[in-house]
Amino acid sequence: MLKPMRFARFPSGLVLLLALSCLLAGCGLFKSEEKEAAKEPAAPASEKAAEAKSNVPTVRLITQQTPVVKTYRKTAAAHIYKMYPKRIYKGKIPPLVYAVVVVETDVDASGKVLNVFYSRVPSHAPEVPPKIAELIKEASPLPNPGKLGAHTYVETWLWDKGGNFQLDSLTLGQRSR
Repeated sequence: MLKPMRFARFPSGLVLLLALSCLLAGCGLFKSEEKEAAKEPAAPASEKAAEAKSNVPTVRLITQQTPVVKTYRKTAAAHIYKMYPKRIYKGKIPPLVYAVVVVETDVDASGKVLNVFYSRVPSHAPEVPPKIAELIKEASPLPNPGKLGAHTYVETWLWDKGGNFQLDSLTLGQRSR
């Protein structure tokens, strides 16, 4: 039979003393930074703003999948299908497709491809993502996004061993066997 664990009790004065010493130690850290900052000559406001901007990491925002964005996905996928008609996998894709790659494509307001990134890459097929990026860049410009404007177009590429593909927004589905 297991015995319940017992915790050692500390006198309340000791706990208070530990908490107070941690608090004071933390205050000392902030004051030393303030003293060092005061020793340095003040930089002009424009330099401070530029430095602050350069220190902030850039975050890519994925466009929310609204009906307008989903419609654009189908339009862009149809454009890619037109560009590579012989590379499109005909019919339903096999149950175990060779590679699945989620691609994020930054397009400007006219549809020009600016950058290609990957959200999901297959570790067993590292040759596939660069081939996809090449196909996307060669298909540029994609259709004009209209009021949607510049955004990140997200598409899932289903790639077979022969180098043929289907895009998720236009896929015919998957065979059961």
